[in-house]
Amino acid sequence: MMKKFINKPENFISEMLEGIYTAHPDMLAYANNDLHCLHTTYKQAGKVGIATGGGSGHLPLFLGYVGQGMLDGCAIGDVFQSPSPKQMLAVTKEIDSGAGVLYIYGNYNGDIFNFDMAAEMADFEENIKVSSVVVGDDVASAAPTNQNAKNTRRGVAGLFFVYKCAGAAAAEMMDLANVKRIAQKASYNVRTMGVALSPCIVPRVGKAGFAIADGEMEIGMGIHGETGLRRGKLLPADEVVDEILSKILMDLPFQSGDEVAILVNGLGATPLEEQYVIFRRVQQILQAENIHIYHTYVGEYATAMEMAGLSISLLKLDNELKRLINTQVNTPFFKQFQLL
Repeated sequence: MMKKFINKPENFISEMLEGIYTAHPDMLAYANNDLHCLHTTYKQAGKVGIATGGGSGHLPLFLGYVGQGMLDGCAIGDVFQSPSPKQMLAVTKEIDSGAGVLYIYGNYNGDIFNFDMAAEMADFEENIKVSSVVVGDDVASAAPTNQNAKNTRRGVAGLFFVYKCAGAAAAEMMDLANVKRIAQKASYNVRTMGVALSPCIVPRVGKAGFAIADGEMEIGMGIHGETGLRRGKLLPADEVVDEILSKILMDLPFQSGDEVAILVNGLGATPLEEQYVIFRRVQQILQAENIHIYHTYVGEYATAMEMAGLSISLLKLDNELKRLINTQVNTPFFKQFQLL
């Protein structure tokens, strides 16, 4: 049975957006008289614009990272549905200041098709130069590929790190080619894996699309309920971390002496208390592996409605990425003071 604080399911996203714009009128606005075409009110002449987009249901991903120091715009779809090329183009036109626009989004077919179409429309119809970085950080979703091969993995919570680094690069007034280079570097060096304990319900559907039995968990499940690596008995927190982190560490691979940024991300219904229990074990393992934690983020950064579960993301850092992780951010959903 669906129990949510909504009115009509078909009005869920538009009413959510009305609430967000009303709560943050000094920071967010929308283009083309369309609530789904969100952009920042903070403008910086000559700066590369960064746009993202995707289906709703993952707050603060995606629109929550639009603001000073991160993204400039976001095209917003219905729950778990891609926005249209027309909406992406409207965002692109709004945030372009003459330096071009970089699209950063997760590796999902609908988003790829629509963002590619929007990029062509921006080029041919509006003379706006657009580049794209498609992020695929979920190690449970496909086999690894080399840096120059097509990445077939899903984009999940690691998008946060790509947004952070690319947004800081754009704020430093790097040109489009270099902002894209930074986004690609962050994307290549981030790895994520999740675990789910319960399903979520899309309001228009009114019931869960799958079930996880009491006492069970699914390692590697995607943020839309995509099938993971295995389903089995719910294990103690330390054993869950041991299994997930071992796969993440082997994948890049991360090595002794590396510096990393950590994101322990709740999927919507996992208390912070439990997330810090998870981080405790992450720290123990990384210390044993002589991998230095440069900075830690714990909380809800990429959710899946009311799904219980979490994900762990590691970003391997060099001096350039550390400088970009350090910078301050001010969005309605995420704020950071200068770290160093």
